[in-house]
Amino acid sequence: MSRAPRAARVDLDRRDAGLVELMDDPDCDLRLLERTYGLFPLVNALVGGWGAIYRELLRPMMSDERPLRLLDLGSGGGDVARGLMRRARKDGLRLEIVAADPDARAHGWASEHPLPGVEYRCVSSGDLVTAGERFDVVVSNHVLHHLDDEARASVLDDSERLAERLVVHVDIRRARTAYLAYWIGSLPLAGRSFVRVDGLRSIRRSFRPDELRAVVPPRWRVVARRPFRLWLVHAPERAREEAA
Repeated sequence: MSRAPRAARVDLDRRDAGLVELMDDPDCDLRLLERTYGLFPLVNALVGGWGAIYRELLRPMMSDERPLRLLDLGSGGGDVARGLMRRARKDGLRLEIVAADPDARAHGWASEHPLPGVEYRCVSSGDLVTAGERFDVVVSNHVLHHLDDEARASVLDDSERLAERLVVHVDIRRARTAYLAYWIGSLPLAGRSFVRVDGLRSIRRSFRPDELRAVVPPRWRVVARRPFRLWLVHAPERAREEAA
């Protein structure tokens, strides 16, 4: 009897929070890390779902007069920030973005890919809170599954302090179909970057909707989206209106 493919034998019934992604190693191969940053635009364009976030949540808040000020936390190579800025420009809408990442390697790579309207900062969410910064919107992409319980609680608390109108943390929804699809689809990228190994580990580290609801404050809303997306949403503006 033939053995099942390795991908099919991975246990996805539980969240494997103990896995460490290669790019999180401070001593990882810088050449492969930079290739990984370079591939993120392709990966996030295919699976990130930022087009829907822009259309449904961000564009209705924007105008051609007052700029919407947005913070991208854990921005990595900055591709999400640049993608949002290009969408806003195409629609003739005003947007200002701060792309913040405390990792000097990510900040250095992103800074080599400037785009007017996007400001890169090598800071954490806590640094921005301490500095008294405020933004209309706070977003992140694939950050939540990297964080332990203490760090996640801190980032959510900082997000509430930083955002005036909306917070949207976007992450992967763990599912066997997602794992198998990525296992097959990322085969051409094997060995050329961390995209394949870390992507598979990210899926194993990620949450299911009920798991995420169990570890976030009740004022946060967990939204399951296709394909295999989770949006963790908090609307301070709406909360203030309901409390009035």
